[in-house]
Amino acid sequence: MFHFFPLLLLLIILHFSHFTSGKTPITSYSTNNLVYTSCTNASYPKICIRTLSSYSTINTPKDLAKASLNVSISRANRASKFLKNLKVKSKREKGALVDCIEQIGDSIHELRKALFELKHLHKGTGFKLQMSNLETWVSASLTNDDTCLDGFKEIGGKVRYDVKRKISNVAKVTSNALYLINLLYDRGASRI
Repeated sequence: MFHFFPLLLLLIILHFSHFTSGKTPITSYSTNNLVYTSCTNASYPKICIRTLSSYSTINTPKDLAKASLNVSISRANRASKFLKNLKVKSKREKGALVDCIEQIGDSIHELRKALFELKHLHKGTGFKLQMSNLETWVSASLTNDDTCLDGFKEIGGKVRYDVKRKISNVAKVTSNALYLINLLYDRGASRI
């Protein structure tokens, strides 16, 4: 029994030193707890966590939704720039590319409207209408992404692959943004 006591004491010391060393255990996400708990059931949880965990200003569900829209706008802008610089060979590819650039432009416009509305979200009677507008604009943005990809269904090769990769990336973060906006709506105006 006495040989067991030093081992037990060592384990107790190691246990407490781990929690008092000032290091946060990997499983604890003190400042980003909202990100992790909110992203768990998102359409693309790993992408949600990866793209939002670096934001240090996320303290509320509204902050989280704003950050997710900022990520979507940023990715859509990058995709638009990529598409504008993409070299195509055939007339068919060029037509699909022109349409896709227009669709992504519309998508960016819808996301910016949603972000503006979210920044001016307020409690009270207008909350439901504002949330409805947010959901509509972000859903429209996703539809634009799908429409862009539809134009490349009959086109093969590298161009199709490159466009699909870029636009799918935008669609995934935008889908997560829509989820977080819906989550904000479910939590209600009292928690914004």
